[in-house]
Amino acid sequence: MRSAKAVGICLCGAVKIEIAVPVFWAWHDHGRATQRAQGCAYATYVGCWKSKLRIVKGAKSIATYEDPKTCAIRSFCARCGTPLLYERAGRGKMINLPRALFDTRTGREPLYHLNFAESAEWEYRGEALKPLKGYPGVLWTGAKRKKAPDIAPF
Repeated sequence: MRSAKAVGICLCGAVKIEIAVPVFWAWHDHGRATQRAQGCAYATYVGCWKSKLRIVKGAKSIATYEDPKTCAIRSFCARCGTPLLYERAGRGKMINLPRALFDTRTGREPLYHLNFAESAEWEYRGEALKPLKGYPGVLWTGAKRKKAPDIAPF
């Protein structure tokens, strides 16, 4: 019996990764380091065993960065910059991958939020959205109304 696989690719297609599914967990990381590394308010990751990961294509296109403070290693496509792998220090058998690399299911729904105290103040928090007139596919929260100044009665 063959195990199920999920295939992930970088933006330019130079790197192709395959993992066995289901992954063992999935989460949203709101931490400042992730915000900077991913360029977004938070990133969604899936975690799997290194033994269940295979670089199918483009191993030579993978560049790495080791954080001198945490010793975490972040890997990305040297051609297009897509984040690919995140290895935490002391977790030698586990590897984390951005969920967005995979078009198909990975077997786990992201139910956890890590580093929530570090959330960006500008992060979307479920505000009501409406279509922006003249811009198909664009939603917005609407103009913020200015609060009228408090005027003391005479």
